[in-house]
Amino acid sequence: MYKFYLDKILLPITPSKVETTIKNQNKTLVLINEGEINILKNAGLTEITFDALLPLINDYPFAVYQGDFQTAGYFLEKIEKLKTSKEPFQFIITRRFENKLLFSTNMKVSLEDYTITEDATEGDCIKVSINLKQYRDYGTKTVDIKLDPYKPKPIIKVTTERSKTTTTTTNKTSSSSAAKKAVTKGCTVILNGYLFRDSYGNGRGQYRSNFKGKINFINTKGSHPYHVTTMSGGWQGWVLASAVQVV
Repeated sequence: MYKFYLDKILLPITPSKVETTIKNQNKTLVLINEGEINILKNAGLTEITFDALLPLINDYPFAVYQGDFQTAGYFLEKIEKLKTSKEPFQFIITRRFENKLLFSTNMKVSLEDYTITEDATEGDCIKVSINLKQYRDYGTKTVDIKLDPYKPKPIIKVTTERSKTTTTTTNKTSSSSAAKKAVTKGCTVILNGYLFRDSYGNGRGQYRSNFKGKINFINTKGSHPYHVTTMSGGWQGWVLASAVQVV
């Protein structure tokens, strides 16, 4: 014997058929070398559909009520409240045989839609086609993300002693140094190299080729002393000294 409950409301006549559909969320992709593959994901929300008969008169000996006879209007009003309340409710099916419980369906659902049909073939009953969908509780969490921004370091200028050393080198060395401009904060550079999360070479990111940007931070203590931005100031990352050239 089957019994159907909508939010603790027992349907007077057990539906002759109930359909339960387990929705699929798997995703199919086509790879160039491997062909078609299937990415498996968690099942979607279960959908349940059935037709319920609601007697207009107390003339059905097999109908079961929680107490005295209730008209079809009573059940239609309850069903309407389930829809308009915008709240989930419990849907239960009990299955018994010789007073022994076989198994039950107990699921939190929402009433998606329902159709009311009055047909002479149904006798003195109103047929209601009901479509339910599984409801999963959820909640939002607030996460505080603490960023560790790059801290600007003092710019260390080339000392006078170093300048003297440069001038005492061979003409070839002096010419090379003169041709390569010093990297300073705010200067425009051409970048050919990888971007890194910090000035010590951690967290290697994307590669930039002939990328035109600006220097906004300098940390001579790090292995990747220069921090590059876009021309409009959008941060990119720290780079090797050999990866930039002043323009």
